[in-house]
Amino acid sequence: MTSLDLLATFLEIYRAGSLSGAAERLGISQPAVTGQLARLEEQIGEPLFLRSRKGVSPTPRAAALAARVSMHLDGLADVLGSAQAEPTLSGTVRIGGAAEAMTVRVLPALAPLTGRGLSLHVTLGLADDLLAALVDRRLDLVVSAVRPTHREVLAVPLVDEEFLLVGAPAAAHTVSAERLRTSPADALAALPLVAYAQDLPIVRRYWRSEFGHRPVNPVALVVPDLRAVLAAIEAGAGISVLPRYLAEPALSAGRVVQLHEPEVPPLNTLYAATRRGAPDNPALVVVRDRLIEAAGRWGGL
Repeated sequence: MTSLDLLATFLEIYRAGSLSGAAERLGISQPAVTGQLARLEEQIGEPLFLRSRKGVSPTPRAAALAARVSMHLDGLADVLGSAQAEPTLSGTVRIGGAAEAMTVRVLPALAPLTGRGLSLHVTLGLADDLLAALVDRRLDLVVSAVRPTHREVLAVPLVDEEFLLVGAPAAAHTVSAERLRTSPADALAALPLVAYAQDLPIVRRYWRSEFGHRPVNPVALVVPDLRAVLAAIEAGAGISVLPRYLAEPALSAGRVVQLHEPEVPPLNTLYAATRRGAPDNPALVVVRDRLIEAAGRWGGL
């Protein structure tokens, strides 16, 4: 059984970004912190941090563990009377992500931190551009729909997006229900597409995953915002593929319908990406922790 002392030490290392910083916050020696971390890693069976001259950076397993235990350990400290009020945050954290996920999920989760003095500067855009800005130190954290591969970037999985093929009810009525069941791609081939980009990235991926080929449908409208794609679908411009978290309200209200139900819904993972090593701004750790904790309540997007 893992002791609370080992978990508390682990959490301080995670938040401080270094063994020496954790030792200072705990009021114990650095060798003691190193020893407790080694015992925890032995019990878990894998390293929790990557060491460098700049400090330590958490592995994805460490980030997941921190998200699970932080609320409980902080709550226990509060019960025991040793917790202080939530500390004031200072400085600016620069975050980036796709407009849709940032608007619907990320910013509502992080907004309460501004009440503690934190300033958030948000950049909206495509994953590749935002990850390049992260490596170049123009951003501190990116919520990426693409798995980062750069060696300087640490990526922690946040949540899986589930994609749905949807259209307006009137569009569904023009298609044979029997053909939709037996040959959905052929049944839908005449319906125009509403796309996020000219190369149909989301739609193309769905068609290849579910139907084994690219879509042959005509493209009626291209707009680089999935919320606008949904609005165009509702207005009858065509059909498209959207993440469930965006389509769900319109589905529930009957403004759109799901045109195809795969046995296993196509998924795409969102990642919280930061640079490896101890963060320059301690508030970044708070932002990352809050985001991981919130993602645990989102379920599938």
